[in-house]
Amino acid sequence: MIRKLAKSILSYLAIIVGALMASFSVICILIPNDAIDYGTAGIAIIINKVTGFNLSLCVIILFLPFWIIGTWKLGKIFGIKAILGAVVYTIGLSVFEHIHVELNTEHFLAVAFGGAILGTGLALILRFGGCIDGSEILANLIVEIVEDKTGRNLSMSYILVFFNACVYLAAFILINKDAALLSLLVYIVATVLITNFTDHFEAIKQVTIITKSPDDIIKQIKEELNKTCTVLDSYGVISGENKTLICYVSYFELQKMREIISANKGSFSTVSTIDEILR
Repeated sequence: MIRKLAKSILSYLAIIVGALMASFSVICILIPNDAIDYGTAGIAIIINKVTGFNLSLCVIILFLPFWIIGTWKLGKIFGIKAILGAVVYTIGLSVFEHIHVELNTEHFLAVAFGGAILGTGLALILRFGGCIDGSEILANLIVEIVEDKTGRNLSMSYILVFFNACVYLAAFILINKDAALLSLLVYIVATVLITNFTDHFEAIKQVTIITKSPDDIIKQIKEELNKTCTVLDSYGVISGENKTLICYVSYFELQKMREIISANKGSFSTVSTIDEILR
């Protein structure tokens, strides 16, 4: 019980630290060097630059609809972690606006450094079950809709790349070409860090569960994730006859899957990254 509580506290602290790192990078490094964030935060920065509307309010207003959808689809724990990250991120934006940090170096190096800090902060948030960017929730929702309609397991990568391409095109048109190109560098640097730290969060995840009591797990996966499983007979040298369950989920659904597995003691599970599912 104490170990579980400590792990939970650590996850919330990691999300807070990650959100502060992201807001520091955006305000103190990226924006002063004519670059912007990506996703819905990037849209908020564009609106701020074009209209002068308060940046923190833009960020939270754009994020709220996606947060509501994410909480509905992914559960209250995700919702709590997501809103915590978003609130700390917006507070950080307001606070760091009053802190003047100047990097006496080229735009290119400053933006690369800012992208690294941003990527590390976002990776911490994602790794511990949170989210501060509505584009990732939107991509997860589209993947789920496509799977329901066609049965195809689509990676979020394509959706996120298209979404951010639209953001940078808007920056190119509404701000200037330098902002768009420098922001593209931010996206590349941040994405590389996030991908490595979260083991390709945008990819499909295969969860393999070995258990002697599969019925409750299958029922919970169906009810809480609206997913099905492949069930195989298996045999352990020590444990004897078991059932092996194989289920495919998105990165954001992993948190709910962990809750289901932890509630069913005596199960053993592994998670692996799947690049593509052929049908």
